Amino acid sequence: MTRFFTNILACFVLTLGSAVNAAQPNIVFFLVDDLGQRDLGCYGSTFYETPHLDRLAAGGAKFTDAYAACPVCSPTRASIMSGQWPQRTGITDYIGAPLKSSDWNRNTKLLPASYVDRLALETPTIAKSLKKAGYATFFAGKWHLGPEGWWPENQGFDFNFGGIDRGGPYGGNKYFSPYGNPRLDDGPPGEHLPDRLATEASNFIEAHKDRPFFAYFSFYDVHTPLMVPYRQMGPRV
Repeated sequence: MTRFFTNILACFVLTLGSAVNAAQPNIVFFLVDDLGQRDLGCYGSTFYETPHLDRLAAGGAKFTDAYAACPVCSPTRASIMSGQWPQRTGITDYIGAPLKSSDWNRNTKLLPASYVDRLALETPTIAKSLKKAGYATFFAGKWHLGPEGWWPENQGFDFNFGGIDRGGPYGGNKYFSPYGNPRLDDGPPGEHLPDRLATEASNFIEAHKDRPFFAYFSFYDVHTPLMVPYRQMGPRV
């Protein structure tokens, strides 16, 4: 089972343009899959180099005593999206695990609880609330909260780039275009998924800078398979 640390790199207010000191501030939320809290320079890592995130942390607030709602992805994602405990949403394990304890074949002392494999459409979500309040809502990246019909566009998001049922970038050429993702058009061959999603997020912010917006960027990185562009690889000194 993949360990999942909900590392909220930033849930912060952007004061852009007319949003400065406004009653409806713009909101950008970053969620990173499989990133350990100690994997960032600003949290003490001397191995991983994270200068941009370190600068972001230096200009904001760091949580030093925070906890994930669950040690795997789907329950924690459901909790962040709804504000409810995993057991309240019914998603108590990562979607894709055996649904019934009778299907569990791992040599463990405890059996898993049964769970539902989707975030119910009647569940309150942060996107639904903000959309009702007049916000433009945007989602990019990993969703993993149910099959088609339960994707971001069904849970309060106006835009969905790449959010589907998969727990990782397992379609097409994985982290590179062609993606084989029904909610993300392919880019030029070899285009890197994080670059593409960041571009879509930037385009959304630019297009909606004159009105309240909510941009939820849920990175597929650093979930396996670990794949980066060749230009980002080089010897460590």
